[in-house]
Amino acid sequence: MRHDFLDRYSRLDSPIHRLPTIVKLLGSLCIVAANVSVSFTHYWFFIIVAGMLLVFSALTSIPWRFIFGRLILLEPFALGIALMALFQENGGMVFLSILVKSTLCLFTMILLSNTTPFSSLLQTLARLGVPRLLVTILALLYRYLFVLIDEAERLNRARISRTFSTNRRKRWQMLASLIGQLFVRSTERAERIYAAMTARGWK
Repeated sequence: MRHDFLDRYSRLDSPIHRLPTIVKLLGSLCIVAANVSVSFTHYWFFIIVAGMLLVFSALTSIPWRFIFGRLILLEPFALGIALMALFQENGGMVFLSILVKSTLCLFTMILLSNTTPFSSLLQTLARLGVPRLLVTILALLYRYLFVLIDEAERLNRARISRTFSTNRRKRWQMLASLIGQLFVRSTERAERIYAAMTARGWK
């Protein structure tokens, strides 16, 4: 399993990568906050932000295929939320506003996560005074995300080695069963982690 799929290019050497983590984090948060708060009628602002993000992307040396691949992967979530706006008055403009703003926010977060190691982000959050419990939870989420993906890959390999049917309906049924098993296993693992942390004095 590839264990760097979230921040695969975070250790490259580029002008953006060499910036202090706190500058990149605060800059990204400012861009996201501005995207959310500025009215969509000021369309020139969003054009400038998009152009600025494209320039930053070019400076990072991160492959364009990777960046846009991640955007395409995450875009259905933004699109699903934006589609709900079509059912209200002036829905077309609201739909476009949500789609553009969410896409720019996703673009910003993709650049941040792939120009800064996640461990550095956690250290910076702790220095900025973010509650240590929240930082610890984020670290645990990041750590066990890989464990769950590894578990899912093992379950999938086991399913493939025992399955000889090419029926698409049966494949979907088995996929649903795999997701259910993964949910049960992740719940059991969470209970074990909670018990282990409680035994070590966590409250």
